[in-house]
Amino acid sequence: MGREGHGVSTTIDKAFEALYASDDGSLDTAASLLAADPGTDAELARRGEEFVRTLWTRGWQPADLVRMARRDLADEHVRLVSDLIRTETAGYGRLPHRWQAQIDALDDSAARPTDRFSRATTVLELYRLLVRLPRLDAVGPVPGETLPPAAAGEPRMLTRIRALLAKAEATGYPEEAEALTAKAQELMARHSLDEATLAAGAPTPETPGAIRIGVEPPYEQAKAILLDAMATANHCRAVWNETYGFSTVVGFEADLDPVELLYTSLLVQGTAAMTRAEAEQRAGGRKRTKSFRQSFLLAYANRLGARLAATSRRVAAEAPTLLPALASREVAVTTRTDELFPETRTTRVRAAWDEAGWTHGASAADRAGLHPNRPHLP
Repeated sequence: MGREGHGVSTTIDKAFEALYASDDGSLDTAASLLAADPGTDAELARRGEEFVRTLWTRGWQPADLVRMARRDLADEHVRLVSDLIRTETAGYGRLPHRWQAQIDALDDSAARPTDRFSRATTVLELYRLLVRLPRLDAVGPVPGETLPPAAAGEPRMLTRIRALLAKAEATGYPEEAEALTAKAQELMARHSLDEATLAAGAPTPETPGAIRIGVEPPYEQAKAILLDAMATANHCRAVWNETYGFSTVVGFEADLDPVELLYTSLLVQGTAAMTRAEAEQRAGGRKRTKSFRQSFLLAYANRLGARLAATSRRVAAEAPTLLPALASREVAVTTRTDELFPETRTTRVRAAWDEAGWTHGASAADRAGLHPNRPHLP
């Protein structure tokens, strides 16, 4: 390394001492040091990519880093980490399954012009967050590792489920949304039976995998319960990490993407139903309250979970010879969950009770019900 390069590294190393300090004063001093030396910019960006690359090996994925930056910092930090992720992952020939969708969802808005000191402060604040993130349980391969063969396009079943749920979210008729969502759940249940049939005759048993799904505030506890209900009804298990704002869903590969699709859609449908219920409350002279919304979503999750599970049981009962294969797969999922999370604990629901909210939430779950034989509205 030449004298100039050595000087740049020395400056950055000195500035990076602030990443491990507990006071913001050290960060201001470090930002001033970097702002005064434009020659550090390229090396500073390279170090950021190294931080990101290290986090891949520590179990983090693109959506996780963006979630943390959005939760703990500001929009400019989200744009910066998005740029780092795009640059770091551009050099791989192929990325792990589901990574490309996360990268496609990254913030691509242009950064606002700012002075060098503010820019350096943003970089250091983000890097301080990145270096303090702990190791997570891995839920898939890391970029650069040997990957399984890529699937040729999205499975037809998943495309059909996606289309049904998109129509359910878009329709203005609750009964039509009910029928469409019910059909999606029935497709999921039947597909899971088909996969169990194939697996029973396979020479090498498939092992359960996992995905991480963001559970965003507000009312994240109710949302985590909703996701748990979706997972349980579809032969998966969900473990909520409240600290870092996600749940890990463990299950066989064919069940994981449908669970995420169903959760996302029912959350959209439930939020829309909650907004309508609040409008009715306001029309009746009652103010909207946090306890109303919490109770609404908890009732919605509780009722929907029971109905989803009933649909899965009904479909499974149509093929009783497959029940042992399904039971074996559920045991495998439970075993894998226990391996990944040996120290899970049950969390009590922390929510103020609102009877009207609970009643409206249960009713909304019934309207998003799972009776596929009911006719669609025009």
